[in-house]
Amino acid sequence: MGPDHEVLVIGAGFSGIGTAIGLRRAGIDDFVLVEERDDVGGSWHANRYPGIAVDISAFSYSFASDPSPAWSRLFPPGDELKAYADHCVDKYDLRPKLRLNTAVEQASYDERAHLWRVSLSDGTCLSARFVVCATGWLTKPKRPAIPGLDRFKGDVVHTAEWDRALEVDGRRVAVIGTGASGVQVVPEIAPRVAHLHIYQRTPIWLLPKPDLPVPQAVRRMFATAPWTQRTVRLLTDVATEVSFVLAMVHYRRFPFLVRAGEAASRVYLRRQVGGDPELMRKLTPSYRVGCKRPSLAKGYWRAFTRENVDLVTEPIVEVTETGIRTADGQAQEFDVLILATGFHVLDNLPPFPMHGRGGRDLGEFWRTERFQSYEGTSVKGYPNLWFIVGPYSFTGGSWFGMIDYQVTHALRVIKEARRRRATEAVIRADKHDESFRRTLRRQQQTVFLDPSCRGTNTYYLDERGDAPAVRPASTFEAAWRASHFDLDDYRYER
Repeated sequence: MGPDHEVLVIGAGFSGIGTAIGLRRAGIDDFVLVEERDDVGGSWHANRYPGIAVDISAFSYSFASDPSPAWSRLFPPGDELKAYADHCVDKYDLRPKLRLNTAVEQASYDERAHLWRVSLSDGTCLSARFVVCATGWLTKPKRPAIPGLDRFKGDVVHTAEWDRALEVDGRRVAVIGTGASGVQVVPEIAPRVAHLHIYQRTPIWLLPKPDLPVPQAVRRMFATAPWTQRTVRLLTDVATEVSFVLAMVHYRRFPFLVRAGEAASRVYLRRQVGGDPELMRKLTPSYRVGCKRPSLAKGYWRAFTRENVDLVTEPIVEVTETGIRTADGQAQEFDVLILATGFHVLDNLPPFPMHGRGGRDLGEFWRTERFQSYEGTSVKGYPNLWFIVGPYSFTGGSWFGMIDYQVTHALRVIKEARRRRATEAVIRADKHDESFRRTLRRQQQTVFLDPSCRGTNTYYLDERGDAPAVRPASTFEAAWRASHFDLDDYRYER
């Protein structure tokens, strides 16, 4: 018997949407998108906390083939990203392909039939010839392991599970965590709360966010002459590649770029907090910029100069029924705890049990033999399977650039398998290992292996000290390789 679908796409965030668009353009219509949430958009559907916005220019944070002329700002708010996701889904008529409110519980490869058999949360099972795992990174909220958190009597909310009915105005609020979501939510709520305590374990490097509005005249120009927007995109792509990829991935060759970023961040900090030496000391990281994800900010550091805002750097000992107690014996009472503690990233790969040839569990393989992949997307021993976001997939530039080159890679193989009338395509072990060795060599040049990164609790690093969250290459190189790798690096069987 044939499969239920030729292609199963797991996830309907931008990674899944981009995969489905690629399938449409390739003339492959027998596919389905399975999504555990009740709508499309991924993180931009789930995350609704105050101040949520994209922290890379929207001209780069969009599909190159489908630029939106409607962005209101250079860094638009989350609801505009959700609207863009809906637009892409409707433009390519993807809604009939969706199975919402359906989570994947496990996937196993049937070696005799050359099919993936996928168990779903509604009790059904789907079979597919090819599977594209497009589940993203920021999908599983990470709650801090703080004693007593469950016994707090007030309101507790993770930024990724924001309750829009939650009231913070005039209340005593604690924010735990100072990563990307904390940087956005703090300046939004600081003027509204009675008092705000921000609990910081590790400070973050920040640069100012030039969040300027896009004039109506410019939007009209983008709509009538799309090439103008593509030109702007090229400029923002280059800026992102130079500021992050060149500086972080090629750190050993260009260490002055990292030092320049740190100097610029210190100047920005001084301007934001007025030169308060003690506050500056607490807010200045001791690690190289890039060890943890740096961010662009608008008013975060300035919030600490408000009389109703306090920075707490003492470790949290416990959460009580009424508040938080720290290692110095201080106890504060709160009405609301906001957990800006991020997501499970590497420890959420794969996001559900996956079994390949011989029943080998993929999670067990990665954890015993290191996170590894061929060109950031396929894994030896796991035929007919590609990851949009897997080990060494993301270059650190545009998320959409990664989606484009990963989809290009997978579609080239699927189309080649169809041309050869093959039912199985699997990366050859020697080509896989060669790719992984090249990645490990290039990883040595990155900032992530700098000694200062140790102990920063960065999601870039795994427990072995590898940095599988970032591909040591530029987005332009990764895109070229996706379009030019030798299709015979895969073995095709019928």
